[in-house]
Amino acid sequence: MKTILCVALICLCVNSTNAQFTAAPITNPKFTKKEKKSFTPKRSLFTKRIIPVALITTGFLISTSDFEKSLQKNIRDAVGNDFSFNMDDYTRYAPIIQLYAADIFGAKPKNHWFDQTKNLIVSSIISNGASTILKKEIYKERPGSIAYGATHANSFPSGHTTTAFTTATVLYEEFIDTNPILAYSGYAFAIATGGLRMMNNAHYLSDVLVGAGIGILATRLVYHFDHLIAWNPFKKMDGIAFAPQFKENGFGFYFTKVF
Repeated sequence: MKTILCVALICLCVNSTNAQFTAAPITNPKFTKKEKKSFTPKRSLFTKRIIPVALITTGFLISTSDFEKSLQKNIRDAVGNDFSFNMDDYTRYAPIIQLYAADIFGAKPKNHWFDQTKNLIVSSIISNGASTILKKEIYKERPGSIAYGATHANSFPSGHTTTAFTTATVLYEEFIDTNPILAYSGYAFAIATGGLRMMNNAHYLSDVLVGAGIGILATRLVYHFDHLIAWNPFKKMDGIAFAPQFKENGFGFYFTKVF
């Protein structure tokens, strides 16, 4: 099963790579500097795809291996077998706060706040949907299954990590062209989330890698095809602010309108 999935992912990368090149000869007199520059975004798109696919492929290959079991044991020995720190329940949502806070404080994003929210919701549905399906199909025991109970055979992939890298990639896509530091900062919270899942003995390394890959890949595909869902009823309206609202038992959103 793992081998078939890995081969399919690798073939997807190869196919997408073949689509990036043209058959134009180098000696073509119309081959100008402007035409050379057109290759840059295509290579960038390939890079954006190969990274998450590599994460997913690596995760499938090392899942249930002696290597990751040994690594997990070493991590627990280092932090202590009674280590428990639930900050990963919150760090997975930190890039969302960064996203809307940046909007409020005047940072220039790629899209309107409504389009940001739309892409965030669609990306989350796709990534978490894929993660949930894999959890049910693969049925892998968590490293701390004795502590969690026999019903927690849903380790692969990590849902927390999927969410964290989905939100971090939305932040990245929105600000990479105007504020690279802000764009990359979301991944610090995403990596911290994945690391804490392992330190808390909730997931193995492969669970975290596949969750990260799914989150990144789903979001980048949504942004690549966002022109297909370009509807925005608020784009021509001024004086509207939008931000998330977090409470003890959940979170929501609120709107404000300046007249």
